[in-house]
Amino acid sequence: MASSFKLPTAAFQGFKNAAAYDTHRPSYPQEAVDTLLSRLNLTSVAGGQSAKMVEIASGTGKFTELLVAKPGLEIIAVEPHEGMRAQLAAKNLEAVTVLDGHAGKLPVEDGWADGYLAAQSFHWFANEDALKEAYRVLKPGAWLGVIWNIEDYNKPGSWKATTEWEEKLNQWIWSIPSDGNPRFRDQKWKEAFNGQDLFSLPLGEQTIKWTVWLSDDALWSRINTLSQVAVLEGQERESAINVFKEALQSPDVERNERGEIALHGITYFAWTKKI
Repeated sequence: MASSFKLPTAAFQGFKNAAAYDTHRPSYPQEAVDTLLSRLNLTSVAGGQSAKMVEIASGTGKFTELLVAKPGLEIIAVEPHEGMRAQLAAKNLEAVTVLDGHAGKLPVEDGWADGYLAAQSFHWFANEDALKEAYRVLKPGAWLGVIWNIEDYNKPGSWKATTEWEEKLNQWIWSIPSDGNPRFRDQKWKEAFNGQDLFSLPLGEQTIKWTVWLSDDALWSRINTLSQVAVLEGQERESAINVFKEALQSPDVERNERGEIALHGITYFAWTKKI
């Protein structure tokens, strides 16, 4: 188990505006939430007892809010980013204990949890230490789940975008110089499960497509919640705005009667069982 931890600068700076993150990041489709909880065997609790879940890197609580809507869940939400943790704590969610901590050293007892879940975050800490900690806090035979909302502009390069304008934005996102931190689109997070004997393979996987309608300003605000975009300054930010505006001039941009743009994406989730 890792004894030291430092929040990546990209996360500290990129998510500094926790209120903006909470406002502009999307929630999750109900179908995805229900299906993932079912896969984690947390939809029914034997004997009327609460099921205990650790939600790691819970951020401002975008997914936590959906969990508390489910009866019979007791949640420990662990978040290392002070601003995001404060945003979550201020919501005073029922049956949720908000704690400072990180994936490599969870403030949770051995074998406490019926489930372990990471929403929009596992790529930050997909490593041996995190898997060992997940294994430690889970009960025998319990499940680990991960979930992400992935807009077409932030997808893996091998995935096909729904439209040309979203593909243009995706290519721009990929062109931003790497800060050394993996993102979901890199797909490196899966490598953490290679060669380990803690969790079952292959991973269960499922995706759900969705479309949301956003104004130009709301779309740009959502893009700015990406840590690599949020930290852009000066000429780099001006160039980013120009790329965004040019993409919205593409002929395949679909708008509704209010002038809002159809943004496409998927919710991807995966699950595995403690061996």
